[in-house]
Amino acid sequence: MRNIILYFICINIFGFFIMWLDKRKAKKGAWRIPEKTLFIITALGGGIGTIAGMYTFKHKTKKIQFVIGFPFITILEIVTIIYFAFYNK
Repeated sequence: MRNIILYFICINIFGFFIMWLDKRKAKKGAWRIPEKTLFIITALGGGIGTIAGMYTFKHKTKKIQFVIGFPFITILEIVTIIYFAFYNK
């Protein structure tokens, strides 16, 4: 259980960092992180971090696929975790 919690902490910190990095690259006109990668990080459990980064850095907040997609994926993950933790016995 400790490893699972540590995993979610790390993936969310990474998700937050990757949103900062992509925003920074966008401002500099540099090569960007593919949107697909941002969704993969969210789907791997980094939803809270990517959402926090999205609003902290005001990055991708005008793109509906992110405004709806990140929270949707995160809610699905939370519901799945709750189901397996408490109801799948």
